[in-house]
Amino acid sequence: MTHVDPDADPDAGLLSPGRAGSPAESATSDSAVLRGLLDAEAGLTRAQAALGLAPAAAADAVTRAAADEGRFDARDLALRARSGGNPVIPLVADLTAAVAGEHAPYVHRGATSQDILDTALMLVAARTLDGLLGDLARTESALGRLAAAHRDTVMPGRTLTQHAVPTTFGLKAAGWRSLVLDARDRLRAVRASLPVQLGGAAGTLAAFGVFGATHAGELTEAYGAELGLVAPVLPWHTLRTPVADLAGALAFTAGALGKPAADVLTLSRTEIGELGEGAGGGSSAMPHKANPVRATLVAAAARRAPALAATLYASMAAEDERPAGAWHAEWEPLRDLLRLVGGAARDAAELAEGLQVHADVMREHLFATRGLIVSERLAAELAPLLGRARAKALLTEAARRTRAEGRTLAGILADEPDLKGVDLADLTDPIRYTGSAGALTDRALERR
Repeated sequence: MTHVDPDADPDAGLLSPGRAGSPAESATSDSAVLRGLLDAEAGLTRAQAALGLAPAAAADAVTRAAADEGRFDARDLALRARSGGNPVIPLVADLTAAVAGEHAPYVHRGATSQDILDTALMLVAARTLDGLLGDLARTESALGRLAAAHRDTVMPGRTLTQHAVPTTFGLKAAGWRSLVLDARDRLRAVRASLPVQLGGAAGTLAAFGVFGATHAGELTEAYGAELGLVAPVLPWHTLRTPVADLAGALAFTAGALGKPAADVLTLSRTEIGELGEGAGGGSSAMPHKANPVRATLVAAAARRAPALAATLYASMAAEDERPAGAWHAEWEPLRDLLRLVGGAARDAAELAEGLQVHADVMREHLFATRGLIVSERLAAELAPLLGRARAKALLTEAARRTRAEGRTLAGILADEPDLKGVDLADLTDPIRYTGSAGALTDRALERR
């Protein structure tokens, strides 16, 4: 039996193909979190130096030590974190030892562990969102091209799994794009509002006052400027709006990407075949399979994201000035959510860019119900001629006979004396009944 070292590569993503190899995976790795923690510590010392609360040489020394990520062992920090419940405590000890000498006392001066870990997770989120937004841009661009190219590609509209009335694939793709843009706008707003955390032991900034800070917001503003994050009005140790907003935007994004994935999964079924992935995945047992893997992975993410967001929302009920458990419950779900949605955005971009549209199959399916797909139009067109009640009764019976006899709706209606002279071929042509689909597509594509 091969020996497996429990301390080596504890999470290679073996059960997470949706995020494996994605930019989000790299941006949320243990190494990336460690980088965020070190950046948060170094940024705090620089912010104090910028206000004359620490020597410039101390800021340089802490920044140099923090830049050498190789001297810090993430696995060792994780194991030692058990004693205090978070990884900042052992990291501060190691960073202080690395700085050494006269500048060592300026490491972590005045801060509490939550200040550093919250700030680091906001840095991780910011860096992840930057890549995620790039993949959303790819997705919306590809969907926009599909919508424009298939503005007038008619297909069956389906409601409650059944053919309803004709629509166009252009309008469907424009709707997908609209959801992606909604997600983009929410994530952009959250990205622009991600804050540093700085409050000290109980959110009063008291220790910083001891070290010379005279203005409550000045140091926080300097800290935010050092790290490219927003300076909040108040410390948010138990005011978890930033995490809740991030959770909501990420969960929305997963759902927004899940909608086109769900449609692709349905429309690429063998019996339907109106869509296909550009490079479907294979099967371990069936050589003929070309599975819609990208859509499958996006759909899986859409199902998992709400539960992760729910944990983050539940953690808003945090007691006192710093909570026991509520804060700790956030770390893994937040990282999982960033990874999950980041991977889904990567897969959605690949799905949209490679999607195959089988317009001929869509057109063929328009006639699967032998004209019944336009019964709504006939009801509206024949009501003035026959009266509303008579038109409804006639079409109900004609629909029954269409299904029972295997004839077309136009053929059955042609037997009705009251309909002589009515151009039934035109009225029952599904190609001619797409309403404002084209105009709605054009309108949707104006959005930038």
